[in-house]
Amino acid sequence: MTAISSSPTRRSLLAGAAATGAVSLLPIHFVAARAQAKQGGSPLGATKADAILPFHVNVRGEDLANLRRRLASTRWPTKELVEDRSQGVQLATLRALARYWSTEYDWRKCEARLNALPQFTTVIDGVKIHFIHVRSRHENALPLIITHGWPGSVVELLDTVGPLTDPTKYGGAPDDAFHLVLPSLPGYGFSGEPTELGWDAARIARAWAVLMDRLGYKRYVAQGGDVGAAVTDAMGRQAPKGLLGIHVNLLAGVAAMSDKLPAESESERAAQKAAATFRASGFGYFLEQSTRPQTIGYSLLDSPLGLASWMLDHDTDSYYKISRAFVEGKPAGNLTRDNILDNITLYWLTGTGASAARWYWEAGQAAARAAGKAPPAVAVPVGFTTFPGEIFAAPRSWVEIMYPSLAYFSEVERGGHFAAWEEPKLFSDEVRAAFRSLRKITDRK
Repeated sequence: MTAISSSPTRRSLLAGAAATGAVSLLPIHFVAARAQAKQGGSPLGATKADAILPFHVNVRGEDLANLRRRLASTRWPTKELVEDRSQGVQLATLRALARYWSTEYDWRKCEARLNALPQFTTVIDGVKIHFIHVRSRHENALPLIITHGWPGSVVELLDTVGPLTDPTKYGGAPDDAFHLVLPSLPGYGFSGEPTELGWDAARIARAWAVLMDRLGYKRYVAQGGDVGAAVTDAMGRQAPKGLLGIHVNLLAGVAAMSDKLPAESESERAAQKAAATFRASGFGYFLEQSTRPQTIGYSLLDSPLGLASWMLDHDTDSYYKISRAFVEGKPAGNLTRDNILDNITLYWLTGTGASAARWYWEAGQAAARAAGKAPPAVAVPVGFTTFPGEIFAAPRSWVEIMYPSLAYFSEVERGGHFAAWEEPKLFSDEVRAAFRSLRKITDRK
């Protein structure tokens, strides 16, 4: 496996990327079944502290009624003075979203989808972690943990469950199957909210290694995008026993320092231009959440449309795709109105807008601590897929600088920042291809 060069250029780039990338469920009621479920239940000999409990979502009707009342009482601003999103989420987009949310959207359908899958909670490092755990019916399935990002949740991964766990139904082979683990990040969705500082990507990565061990998996792979890419990157650098390889679809931290990367080829110049545009006009949410998550948190928990607009205002490609879904009724791939509102409503009902935003503050603190220090090399094979609608389409040369152990690289023709959500089958095909060569590797020592 190729080692990271000690040249100042590579070391400084890796240090910069590491620094920038390291960048209570009150209304929810759930039922923890007394009997251990067949999938994901606590192994024999597990202590009470290590217990894995079945989880069931059951939102109170009064909480849904409260949501509708708040939507109806929204105080609207006047229309933006520009014809694009340069002043933020456009009034027409949010009015269309609010109209559908308050009159046609049905949370119970999302609730049923979640409850149709095996869900569990377990306490790791003092925080209750919620996760979906679907074991494949195929004997040689490879365990895979996928981490979502912000402003996402496990909802964005639901349509990958079928293709990844039962590939024969989606054009794949039995040997392409995965046992799938989809955790909710600490402070997100149904996971508990950290009550102490320090839950950065590295700490979450260590928690995921504990989770996979607790589930009895001695060899596994990991995947992530957005915040999930930072967590998965950290797993690759920590190299816990049993981790065979990682796949990511975002170069975590590179957007903030892309001007230091090569810009010789056409693809490199295009990526650098896109990253510069993002820094200049799309970095608002990142700056606010990495410096003042508590301040924005009050609005995110008090106004459902404030929450929705904050979540929509992430990146240009995703915004316009979501806007067209509501304004024109033209969804991009799987980014339908219902799927988008499933995710937003999950944030609202769990009251996790502020706690989710705090991850960015933790990332900023970790960046300050790591300033000037090159991170450990990624000690496992790396797969990377570039989706064209991503914040910047990472060229292979950049990926090779960040990951000298790159074993798989692909550029696809569809999909954006929320790749698994927008194009679940294409995303699943990429994950299969990236990890196919690792399936016969024995336990990594």
